Amino acid sequence: MGRTRKKGKDITGWLVLDKPLGLTSTQALGKARWLLDAKKAGHAGTLDPLASGVLPLAFGEATKTINFMMDARKTYEFTVQWGQSTTTLDAEGEVTGTSDVRPDRAAIEGVLGQFIGDIEQMPPAFSAIKVDGKRAYDLARAGEEVVLRARPVRIDALTLQDIPDADHAGFTVQCGKGTYVRSLMRDIAVALGAHGHVVRLRRTRVGPFEAAQAIGLEALEERATKGDALETLKPLHSALADLVSLSLGIDQAQDVRHGREILLSPEQQQAVLARGAPEDAPRYAHLDEEPIAIGRQEGVVFKPVRVFNKSACEN
Repeated sequence: MGRTRKKGKDITGWLVLDKPLGLTSTQALGKARWLLDAKKAGHAGTLDPLASGVLPLAFGEATKTINFMMDARKTYEFTVQWGQSTTTLDAEGEVTGTSDVRPDRAAIEGVLGQFIGDIEQMPPAFSAIKVDGKRAYDLARAGEEVVLRARPVRIDALTLQDIPDADHAGFTVQCGKGTYVRSLMRDIAVALGAHGHVVRLRRTRVGPFEAAQAIGLEALEERATKGDALETLKPLHSALADLVSLSLGIDQAQDVRHGREILLSPEQQQAVLARGAPEDAPRYAHLDEEPIAIGRQEGVVFKPVRVFNKSACEN
């Protein structure tokens, strides 16, 4: 996701953007990058133009952590309008089917359990998934048949929040990487014998970043005009709160900075075990809270995978 250009400042950190409706994630990134005059930036997790909410933007050395943020758990709020299904599974598409079925609370809550846990989900035809080198949504818009495969996804929680009227129902879902809310809505509608499409989609959390921390583009522009836009950046390590923390000694940090493997002391091994994380989970290595690297632990050995530039992390 990261992109580079010659002009701009070398800044490092995360911006929790509240992406507005109508913009692609790339367009929102471009606007924020211009306002911050940043040399290097990327976003962690695409939001459709018809979706709003938390879009974490990484700058400088923080771009090295994007892959880990994209694996983070996410929370969405979405509203379904019953009665019509569409090609895109949202309000942008053409109507493909209609129904008079308007599920009540009991019916809806009766089917939600089958979508919680590890499930197989068929992605929507209008998605960014590549098929023979082309984006599925480009093929679908051209009228070509799009054949996708179901993929495993994780739904941690799925709750019916409200039914404001017979035609609408609001939900909250907590899910893992690769989950499509539009597909989830489609499958819920099928289970209810109904037709429906998403009319509102808002992401409220990505890993440690939540909507309460987010700043909109207008507010960011105001701060840029005042000259204090950089104060909105969060430190690089703020995105690594969910990773297993590994505190290094001075000599160990020096070796890791040069890409060398290190042996972990019994105390370090015990501290990692206390976190109860899987053996293959990435480790976040730091020296007195200063980011050093992200790596893997193999037995008593720590192997750096992404090493952070010290001077960049100090800006």
